[in-house]
Amino acid sequence: MAQAYSTPELLGPLSDFESKNAPDSIYLTGDRKLLTEGRRIAVVGSRKVSPEGAARARAFTQALVRHHYVVVSGLAEGVDTIAHETAIAEGGRTIAVLGTPLDQAYPAKNRELLETIKRNHLALSQFPEGYPSKRENFPRRNRTMALITDATVIVEAGEKSGTRHQGWEALRLGRLVFIMQNVADDPELTWPQEMIGYGAQVLTRESLPDILDDIPSFTASGAELAL
Repeated sequence: MAQAYSTPELLGPLSDFESKNAPDSIYLTGDRKLLTEGRRIAVVGSRKVSPEGAARARAFTQALVRHHYVVVSGLAEGVDTIAHETAIAEGGRTIAVLGTPLDQAYPAKNRELLETIKRNHLALSQFPEGYPSKRENFPRRNRTMALITDATVIVEAGEKSGTRHQGWEALRLGRLVFIMQNVADDPELTWPQEMIGYGAQVLTRESLPDILDDIPSFTASGAELAL
């Protein structure tokens, strides 16, 4: 059964800018301590991920689990699904941030994955049961995912991919954004260089160990929940 919390009750004091961009309420099912314990990294990317992108998403998520990060993603097809499933398979923890109410899985084939996350990890949504499915729900979901995470990593995304929205929201909120090198170096994409100009960093195989050791917690002021 989903429980509703006001955002300040759940996350603790927010800056004025964070409050302006936060939902009034968040609905949860699962282990809510995952919002206050440790650091959280969002792993996002294309729904129609390439085989190379899938391998990168899997390897990066495995590295996050080894470094004891909570893996956050949006339950979508492609990179999101790989991130959740890999975190679970590797014995890590994961949070699914939904663009639908918690009683709906999108895509529908991720219903079993969502139920596993509800039982053993954490699923959250800003949309109450019965809320209609709308295209704009997903950018709003991305904003909330950026709010609860310390960093976002973009594994793969095309020129018009909705994944870009997650990166921009994270930058607006003062969070770290990392773009995998293969994406940053793709001559057919214009958005990575624009995002880098606003502070995103390129994630390379060589820089990965240092980056994972040094990511600060921007969400450490989260409220200590009465358990």
